[in-house]
Amino acid sequence: MKTRPILKFFDNFESYICQILLVFFVCLLFLQIVLRLVFGAMHTLSQYFQIFSLYPLPASIPWGEELSRMSFVWFVFLGATYAARLAAHNRVTFQFKLFPKIVGHISTVFSDLVWIAFNCTMIYYSIIVIQDGFKYPEYSPTLDWIMAYVFMIFPIAFSLMTIRIIQVNIMKYVLKIEIADVDKIDTGDIEDEIPESGVTS
Repeated sequence: MKTRPILKFFDNFESYICQILLVFFVCLLFLQIVLRLVFGAMHTLSQYFQIFSLYPLPASIPWGEELSRMSFVWFVFLGATYAARLAAHNRVTFQFKLFPKIVGHISTVFSDLVWIAFNCTMIYYSIIVIQDGFKYPEYSPTLDWIMAYVFMIFPIAFSLMTIRIIQVNIMKYVLKIEIADVDKIDTGDIEDEIPESGVTS
């Protein structure tokens, strides 16, 4: 029984990381906006009140925008891997309705094999880029981080995406598990949940 929470965690691993990254870079950007508004106003007031000019404050965090961009890049690629787990990537499948189901299944598996081949190519070349990045380091302007660390998201994301593609195909064609359509969300009937009299029986 204890294995179920662990499996659920790994099944939604990318989702949890994406939620953390989303909250992080949104809060960071919000802080940047607040700093610009507040300290920008103080800079304006310092022209009229000398007391504000005695304590100059920064109008923004210098490294904030750079870190938020890096977080957003990681968020996008990990989000793409989670979309692969949900089978939510865009596909043109209307033409398969004209043929037997087996044609659609074979075509889908074939397209996934092409997708996996593309992912493997990206993993291979991104590892080469990262190795060159450590050999001839390029540093970020404000944080002074080696950019090769940021580029590590490419082999990580494409490796996870490949695993998720294989997982989804095993679920669909081996375990015969129906993959739910992410666009069809059951919101329920609100009127059924709220009693007319406001008093529950």
